[in-house]
Amino acid sequence: MERVSFPPLSRVAICGGTHGNEMSGVYMVREMQKRKVDQAGSASITTVLSNPRAVDACRRYIDQDINRCFTDALLSAPLTDSSPYELRRAKELNAQLGPKGSQEAVDLLCDIHNTTSNMGLCLILYSVDYITLHIYKYIQSKMTSTPVRAIQLDIPLPEAYSFESVGKHGFALEVGPQPNGVVRADIYNMVKEAVDLTMEWLQAFNSGSSFEGGEVEAYTTERSVDYPRDPTTNEITAAIHPQLQDNDFKLLRPGDPTFLTFSGETVKHEGEELYPFFINECAYYEKKIAFHLAKKITLNFPSISGHSVSDGHF
Repeated sequence: MERVSFPPLSRVAICGGTHGNEMSGVYMVREMQKRKVDQAGSASITTVLSNPRAVDACRRYIDQDINRCFTDALLSAPLTDSSPYELRRAKELNAQLGPKGSQEAVDLLCDIHNTTSNMGLCLILYSVDYITLHIYKYIQSKMTSTPVRAIQLDIPLPEAYSFESVGKHGFALEVGPQPNGVVRADIYNMVKEAVDLTMEWLQAFNSGSSFEGGEVEAYTTERSVDYPRDPTTNEITAAIHPQLQDNDFKLLRPGDPTFLTFSGETVKHEGEELYPFFINECAYYEKKIAFHLAKKITLNFPSISGHSVSDGHF
């Protein structure tokens, strides 16, 4: 693959509190604002508390999940008196950091999330973006405190629903396990290290450094699995099996236990070998998701280089 050259990434957004009870991003953004961190070498940094009302209430959202509000269709729909708060806020964020898909959008958007699942540190990426893949490779090569993985969402940009899709390049940092409404020092430090490494890579890139291409592993979602439910009441009738709990990204084979019913029976995995993640994520009970199942794929990408800002290429 031939080397690809990019203009500088001169405008960066670091966002937290998209879900108001995921505390690592909330405290990361507040700390950066307190220390007036608004520059990384030649790049300007904007820090944003994405859903301030939900942060104040320490709830995931007020009216609806804002991290499902960034499709082109929703962002272009007119507001009415009955429009939910999160949709209004999504339009404000799109105006501030986008508009999505335009040349005016920030060059890189990093949105910080927590999960109650034992997923370590994951980058969630849309399609194949050479910039974000190089950042992923760089973080993965430098971090030793936790496994670093990537989840690739194969969704066209107009249909991409989450906040990071507003930037020209973007990714979500998904870090756990951490309970909702709680901040854990070890998890916060993982987030801080990943953000610091992103800034370190960015400064080198904007200074004209080259980065060698290669390949990385990533996970791509095949399907989601709901909890067993009572056909009459629709209430769940089982919990995640102890042998599956906390084993995110460990290969799930046919016959492996997935659920333990409240009456004591084991439910087993059927079908092909796949990798489970977001196992028993608290926020996904309302979405009727017990875990996602993914395939492991290999992504190849070329060497890249940035024009240094002094080159005058914008």
